[in-house]
Parts: sequence; structure tokens; C-alpha cells
Amino acid sequence: MISTELVFTLLSDYGPWVVFASAFLSCLALPIPTSLMMLAGGAFAATGDLALTNVVAAAFIGAVIGDQTGFAIGRFGGTPALEKLARNPARKAVLAKAHAFVDRRGGLGVFLSTWAVAPLGPWVNFAAGATGLGWLRFAVWDILGETIWVTLYVGLGFMFASRIESLASLMGNIAGLLAALVVAAGAMLWIKAMIRAHERHKSIKDPVECTAP
Repeated sequence: MISTELVFTLLSDYGPWVVFASAFLSCLALPIPTSLMMLAGGAFAATGDLALTNVVAAAFIGAVIGDQTGFAIGRFGGTPALEKLARNPARKAVLAKAHAFVDRRGGLGVFLSTWAVAPLGPWVNFAAGATGLGWLRFAVWDILGETIWVTLYVGLGFMFASRIESLASLMGNIAGLLAALVVAAGAMLWIKAMIRAHERHKSIKDPVECTAP
């Protein structure tokens, strides 16, 4: 895990460029702490070391381009690309969740994956492309979601510049909790749908016999 000190050093040396690179690469499922990078970028803007508009633009553009790249990989690579990505059992499990998320929620799933359940975000991008979700629909929901994600993290870093480490830990816990809640809610809805489908199938298969009076 990249430390806060290293993030500060990278920001000091490369400025908004490192924010752009981290946002882009994290959207391709690389383990980069972009949320921490944006918090730190907001803190640097609060102290006048970086321009706030540059940090926001770098994070937003990097995230959107990264999401579009992931979508293109899923769209043009199709099932073979997803199979390669899912060779690792852990990745396979996450990709399966992302696939189900897109199937159930469509564009809304893309929107939520960019900020509310960010750990699923890159995998939702791949799945959205592979399942045939319309590009325009994906792009609109993605841009709306990334606007919230970037504004939230850079804004919090700007407002709480002196408490970045504590804030980063808190936001990480909240993000994990939200992801768990969304996945649990999705599982409950899926189970309910399966039960209803089973009951409908049973009622069709075994119709109630009516007797004449």
C-alpha cells in the first residue's frame, strides 16, 4: 500500500500529472490509491501549492478516460478479454459481481460504481462493455458519477487539509461499508426475484383445479 508520505512526495514532484495518471490507471483495476491521491491533491490546493482547478481537471479527465478505456476493452475484447482478466479466483468473483450489477442496474449501476461502490468500478467498466450496454448511456452515467467522486474527494481534501490521514482512513472505511451494503442489497433483490420466478413457474406447472358447484 502506498503511504501518505509517498503520495505527498509524488504530488510535490509531478503535481496534477500524477493525479491524472493515478485516476486513469485505477480505473483499469490497478491497485492505486486514487482516493488518497485526490484528498492529498485537495490539501495541496488548500495550502496554495497546487491550483484547485488543475487538480479537479486532472482527476476528472483521468477517471473518465480510464473508464472509457475499460469499457472499450470489454466491448472489443468481449468474453475472451474478460476470461483473461478473471483467471485469478479473486478477480473472477469481483467480475461476476460487476456483471450482475450491470445486468440488474444498467446505467444506474455504472453511476453507483464510480463513487458509491468504487471497488467495483473498473470491473463494471469491463462488464458494461462486454454485455453490450450502449456507449452513450455508459458515458452519461459515468460522467455524472465521476463528477461526484472527484468533487467529493478533492473537496474534502481541500476542506480538511490538516487531517488527511484520518480522513483517508475514514473514507476508506465508509467506501468499504457502502460496497458491502450495495452488494448485500443486490443479493437480496436477486434472491427475491428468483423466489418469485420459482413461484410463477410452479403456479403455471401446477394450476389450481376448479370444481363445478
